Amino acid sequence: MPDLPTPQDATEAALFSECWDAVLSYADLCTAGSAAANQLAAEAFSTGIREAREAEAGTYRSAGRRPARLPRIPLLLTAVRATAATWEETGQGHKLDPDLRLWLNSDNAARYTGPPLQRPIALRGLRDMQEPDAALLWLTEVEALPLPVVARRLGLDPDTVSEELAQVRGLFRDRCQRNHLDTPMDARCRSYARLLDAVTRSSAAGTPDDLSRHLATCVQCAEAAACLRLHGGGLPGALAGGVIGWGGLAYLERRRRATEVRLGAGRADQADADAGPSEPGAHKARVVRNGLLVAAVLVSALALAVSMMPGGSTGDGMTAGGDPSDRQPVAGPGFSLPVTGATQPVSDSPEPSSDTTTQDDAPPEPKNPDPEPQGTKSSTADEEDPDPAPSASRSPMCGVDYDLVNEWPDGFQVTVTVTTERALDDWQVAWSFRDGQKVGQMWDANFAQNGSRVTATAADYNKAVPAEGSLAFGFIGSWEGKNSAGYDFTLNGHDCAS
Repeated sequence: MPDLPTPQDATEAALFSECWDAVLSYADLCTAGSAAANQLAAEAFSTGIREAREAEAGTYRSAGRRPARLPRIPLLLTAVRATAATWEETGQGHKLDPDLRLWLNSDNAARYTGPPLQRPIALRGLRDMQEPDAALLWLTEVEALPLPVVARRLGLDPDTVSEELAQVRGLFRDRCQRNHLDTPMDARCRSYARLLDAVTRSSAAGTPDDLSRHLATCVQCAEAAACLRLHGGGLPGALAGGVIGWGGLAYLERRRRATEVRLGAGRADQADADAGPSEPGAHKARVVRNGLLVAAVLVSALALAVSMMPGGSTGDGMTAGGDPSDRQPVAGPGFSLPVTGATQPVSDSPEPSSDTTTQDDAPPEPKNPDPEPQGTKSSTADEEDPDPAPSASRSPMCGVDYDLVNEWPDGFQVTVTVTTERALDDWQVAWSFRDGQKVGQMWDANFAQNGSRVTATAADYNKAVPAEGSLAFGFIGSWEGKNSAGYDFTLNGHDCAS
């Protein structure tokens, strides 16, 4: 008779599922199809779990000192990036997103594996923290889990977790400040280090013009500023971009949307359940800080994870290498996987979509355009209503919400939400920029840009929109000098109210 599952097994399974969702979500961003995403996720998960086990067993210890290590989820996400780099080196790069391939062969990618003192500030700062502190910061800021869920996940007191998070943010800032000063830099950057520390400590402090100009041209100092400025909502982007690298902001948006879907559907309790039970023995540990963490919880979810690797269940009801059509949504019930990139959407078929557009190609016409474009009428309509009200013929059939989520020197992130009066079988949203902004990456839609005009077309999974419903997509762009909101929005050729 086989052994019955133990509470420990249930905890391990819940933690495994949580980590697998994150890994598959990022692998989906990095690849050109669902089958490749599953393969990349499985290989990276196996590598990351093995690295974590060896670290905990002391394989990487030197002189009795435990090495710094990222929390479980960011550790596995960096394994995805490393596995993708291996694919590129071994002739499997055709399975990857084209933009990722360009990045992997650039100096930007080399920073994540080069000399430690030249790696991104956020990556070094998170590694320097105690693992439970780093996990609290990552789950809250990047995975976008509500604090009560994070408290249960880590075995913390829900009544004090908000205070502990504030302390952890301060610890992260201190580590980043120290690492910034330790980074080799030229005399000009060194001269701004103290001023940068001062202006990022207070939300009321303004940035002097000379420092602002310096941050617009110096990547190293701009990254440091994003990590040091705890106010303003830029910390999640700084963490995701600094630790994950390519696609960090797109991953961040996916995780935020996943949580919004769960909570927005009235399933906050389910989101708590999805986060899994607290780590074994975590209820016995108390986080005590006096500037530093002196006690923490460290329990592994590794044995079950390894036993469930390719050849067995992946934890979401799918076997590795199985039929992509049987794949469960990454982010939970009722949530479809977004796509990202101007050149290749991720669909549920192993092959890339033929409807993909690039910035240099003209956008495809919608497959099912609105049967009665605004300003035209059928003969039947003429007979039934020979003299329609002029105002009705000119009233917009859609509305637009252009939400600037985040902005940093030379870059910005936006979510566009369009509401429609009529049901749509397919959609195409277009708009213009006033200040020469350029879209670099988009998710939940494909895009093309011709001068100041941008056209976003539906992904395979979100073409249908009900009457009085809405569609949404997000993008990351670049700007210089000024960053006015987009204007002159149209939906399938019809003007929208903004």
